[in-house]
Amino acid sequence: MIEIGGKRIGEGEPVFVVAELSANHLQDLDLALKTIEAIKESGADAVKLQTYTPDTITLNVKNEHFMIKEGTLWDGQYLYDLYKKAYTPWEWHEKLFNFAKELGLVCFSSPFDKTAVDFLEELGTPAYKVASFEIVDIPLIEYIASKGKPVIISTGIATLSDIEEAIKACKRAGNEQIILLKCVSEYPTPYEDANLRTIPNMRETFGVPVGLSDHTLGIAVPIASVALGAVMVEKHFILDRNLGGPDSAFSLEPEEFKAMVSAIRQVEKALGKVSYELTERQKAMRKFSRSLFVAKDIKAGETFTEENVRSVRPAVGLHPKYLKDILGRRARFDIKAGTPLSWELVE
Repeated sequence: MIEIGGKRIGEGEPVFVVAELSANHLQDLDLALKTIEAIKESGADAVKLQTYTPDTITLNVKNEHFMIKEGTLWDGQYLYDLYKKAYTPWEWHEKLFNFAKELGLVCFSSPFDKTAVDFLEELGTPAYKVASFEIVDIPLIEYIASKGKPVIISTGIATLSDIEEAIKACKRAGNEQIILLKCVSEYPTPYEDANLRTIPNMRETFGVPVGLSDHTLGIAVPIASVALGAVMVEKHFILDRNLGGPDSAFSLEPEEFKAMVSAIRQVEKALGKVSYELTERQKAMRKFSRSLFVAKDIKAGETFTEENVRSVRPAVGLHPKYLKDILGRRARFDIKAGTPLSWELVE
């Protein structure tokens, strides 16, 4: 069983719900703190940050290789300029970690280079998230895994072999505390690309717990993922989409996030266990099932037919499975319509 910040994660445990702060602080520390407060009120278990600077994630080069032009929300921008707007200042991290902890939230982050890992170690992060685009950075994954903390790996751009390599990298570092997140790196993700049926297949294929990092609009997909066995759900969180920002379009506002958490908790209860036992209420309701009743007045010696015996509600007469055994036999007594049929009435 994997544990992060005192929360057990795995099959049979409550789903670990993570709110991704990402760039939705808009470079305003006050806004970041207010957002974390709203995350707590929305029922999340954890808040996740991203730990990089423009210089640790890309190069400050303005040529065609660094221009975003893949049909994204950010087309036309250079990578360096986008990350300069989106990154979370490192001098905020300690305050954000401490504030989250005071509120009872788990706080962890995605590091994007070794210096970020070292920095997060100093802050006592309880886990690490490998972002989708970093799944191919095997040396970084090995370094993260070497710290002995749970490693959450997002698979948004990963092939099957990419996932295999990432898991092997963790294990080479002696770390088997691995959680995979089914993810699609399309922003926002079309519903038809979510392919949630991959979740149980990932669990079977790789033998590790699997969750969901979701970029679809709304809350239907994360809720459905829980029914398919997701043990963790991560979704971007924003105080108000009207604030704008790089990730605002596919982030949930507080009331939406709260509704998602509530629905996830309901699905958890509904999943229950494999059981064919009836509850006491179900047993009581069986009386509204069907049984055999006399449908017309019958004289003694008269033959039972489909006209004078019927299977109807409630279930106080003979079981309907005996209808064929009754038809063609004779009544022992005069029987009034509305009488539940019993063997004592049959010759």
